[in-house]
Amino acid sequence: MVTEEFNFFDKVYEITRQIPFGSVTTYGAIARCIGAPRSARMVGWALNNRNKQNVPAHRVVNRNGMLTGKHHFQGTNLMQQLLENEGITVKDNKVVDFESKFWNPCPKIK
Repeated sequence: MVTEEFNFFDKVYEITRQIPFGSVTTYGAIARCIGAPRSARMVGWALNNRNKQNVPAHRVVNRNGMLTGKHHFQGTNLMQQLLENEGITVKDNKVVDFESKFWNPCPKIK
């Protein structure tokens, strides 16, 4: 039996897997895309509970480009290192030139 929670989580994972290499999106953008615009925190919860799924959660940041989920990665700077390996510059825990790196998962939804 599939619960509503797992259905939500699966939708989050599906969208997160589509984020292009070298791009980032936000918790809120994912939430809006799956039809739950007030559920940005639930998106974060889903990404924190991804349990060995092939999900590039490091590409999801807050609405200002801050690495708010970094404490859920092993090591002190793993999230930043993963982003920098993709060519994304991070300064003071924030994606530099966030607007140009932002990927909208559902371009029809603003």
